[in-house]
Amino acid sequence: MSEIGLRTRMLVKDVMSSPVVTTDEEAPSNKIAKLLEENKFGCVIVANEDGKPLGIITERDLVARVLSKNLKPEVVLARDVMTAPLATIEPEATISDAARRMSRLDVRRLGVIYKGDLIGLISSKDILGVMPELIEIIQERSRIEGVDRSEEIAEIEKTPLSGYCDQCGVYSEGLREVDGQFLCEDCRIEVEA
Repeated sequence: MSEIGLRTRMLVKDVMSSPVVTTDEEAPSNKIAKLLEENKFGCVIVANEDGKPLGIITERDLVARVLSKNLKPEVVLARDVMTAPLATIEPEATISDAARRMSRLDVRRLGVIYKGDLIGLISSKDILGVMPELIEIIQERSRIEGVDRSEEIAEIEKTPLSGYCDQCGVYSEGLREVDGQFLCEDCRIEVEA
């Protein structure tokens, strides 16, 4: 693929958001909420004086750690609300790597770090947004390489399925598709007759 100039992997740097909205750890929660609203973002990164990321504050963090406890937003500081440390990834990582890391860490956002500096943010929403393009890339690659998957697809379609027959409602381990319905053997014979 590289000889015709198509890159077959999508990287974090291709889909990340940049620049990132940051705040200091002494910022009050109401200022953070205003920052989120003004920038139309779902999160803000908490950074130290040197600009190094310390943690992340999401809308959900504000609700769970300030509003639900009926605390005064002007008193609760960023350092008390943030989730730390910030989960990160490199810009050259694939979005598959990013998705796996998000899943493993049970987070929806990763800071993108290059040479120790925060350069962007990638979210699960960013990854979902490029899935149609990834599918098209895979299809185009198969077409270019001349890979014929019709035999594999036909074999998969022949494999019987388990479930309830769409016509009689009886459970069967030998369902097959006939005219868009999954039918058991008895109903298939009846339809074909």
